[in-house]
Amino acid sequence: MDYVPHATFFTFIYFTKGNFNSYIIKEHLFKEMKNERIHDIYKVLLEKIGHLQWWPAETPFEVVIGAILTQQTKWTNVEKAIEGLKRYDLIEPEKLARADLELIEKIIRCCGFYRQKAKRLKDIAGFFAREGIDDVLSMPTTELRNLMLSLRGVGNETADSIVLYAANKPKFVIDAYTTRMMKCIGIEGNYLQLQEMFERDLPEDVSLYKEYHALIVEYAKSYCGKKQCENCILING
Repeated sequence: MDYVPHATFFTFIYFTKGNFNSYIIKEHLFKEMKNERIHDIYKVLLEKIGHLQWWPAETPFEVVIGAILTQQTKWTNVEKAIEGLKRYDLIEPEKLARADLELIEKIIRCCGFYRQKAKRLKDIAGFFAREGIDDVLSMPTTELRNLMLSLRGVGNETADSIVLYAANKPKFVIDAYTTRMMKCIGIEGNYLQLQEMFERDLPEDVSLYKEYHALIVEYAKSYCGKKQCENCILING
């Protein structure tokens, strides 16, 4: 399913594309935004970057793998590791859970902290193999999030990435890019405080949460990560 944004002066209208000639109006999401600043940031980012489709994964469990591997490393390293796991046919919970730990370490070495992450991957693969990934991801949002947080090596960002991108449930993800970008424009808070702000001021919509988070990451990678504050349109626009 593709979402194609169409911009008017202050309102964004989302369409769900059924086929090349047929578009169905989904929702006037941005009329429902409670915070003009949150609205304006999204508007600027969407106009600057354009529509994004996240998370780049073929299956829900691939999202889970990516969420573990991306901790404290670049996404390009995660992509290399996932391609390696696919070559060894270790992209399913049951197969990854049975895999040799040293083999997993070798495959994901490019991601850093590879011994720690290999153990976490093997453990979480075993969990999903036992419990059934479909059954787990179909749990209510809060229950699923709490369950993910109970797993070793899963913190707020990893849990919320799984909830939003693997389970398609509304939980806004706050990462280092989000925290840094918001601080630069005068909005500070810890993980839960920033998450509460976004979830309070945005309509509860999975596609919107995914899009907004993706836009923040892509923008921050270009401007916040490279310390190009003088070129930041959010600060100087």
